[in-house]
Amino acid sequence: MTLQAGLIGSHISRTRLPAALEIMCAAHGIALEFELIDTAELKSFDFDATVHGLINRGWSGVTVTHPFKTNAARYAEDGMHPDVAHLGACNTLVFGEYLIGYNTDYTGFLAAFAPVADRGPVVMSGAGGVARSIGAALVSLGVSDLAIYDTDSLRAKDLAFSIGPPARAIPSSEFDSAVQGASGLVNATPMGMAEYPGTAFASELISGQAWAFDAVYTPTDTAFLKSAEGAGLQVVTGFDLFRHMAIRSFAAYTGIMVNADDILPKLEALRP
Repeated sequence: MTLQAGLIGSHISRTRLPAALEIMCAAHGIALEFELIDTAELKSFDFDATVHGLINRGWSGVTVTHPFKTNAARYAEDGMHPDVAHLGACNTLVFGEYLIGYNTDYTGFLAAFAPVADRGPVVMSGAGGVARSIGAALVSLGVSDLAIYDTDSLRAKDLAFSIGPPARAIPSSEFDSAVQGASGLVNATPMGMAEYPGTAFASELISGQAWAFDAVYTPTDTAFLKSAEGAGLQVVTGFDLFRHMAIRSFAAYTGIMVNADDILPKLEALRP
């Protein structure tokens, strides 16, 4: 058996996904052919036409990352897996007789977040594709309040409406006070990546919260998480999410759900 897949996204040259899939494929006697489609290097890019082409080439499926997760959900339409059809974002398209869309950011975050006990108010910066997954997951886990901030206020309002209570959009004028009164802080923006330097949360605002999560995993030790760890917060890294996401992506592609206790330590070796 050969798994022929790839990754669509912008600035993805440092992704660990091919290496993670290779570890799991090797453990199950599966050959892997994986191709990166880095849209930052393309003068023009048509998401739908590209996916059509991959299907025609006989690929098993494709993983999708920033900034195309909402495009993938629209492409999948009625083919979204029922457990994640409500999210409006998709990061894994599996081809076959029928196309199925998955969101392993959502299911992976549920697993990665399990050790965090505090379900108090949360401030999430960002309202894009990954925010749709994480925000919905946080509400399903029972956080008391989810304040969403985005530089595009309409996008924040749309996401809050899509998720429903206790999610709400907040303006920039309320951001600092919301952060200072929060139990948890979530960066769901690209800020912290090499291509998007900076932090979504000023270090002087990070004090007294219980935990922090950063969706960025390359690098793992973002400025945001360094500040959070220095302030004594429990930290959940983007790489923690990545490991669980990779396991669930492999399962979506192959139908094989690996033993997490066995595979997670092997994936840990890929930590950037």
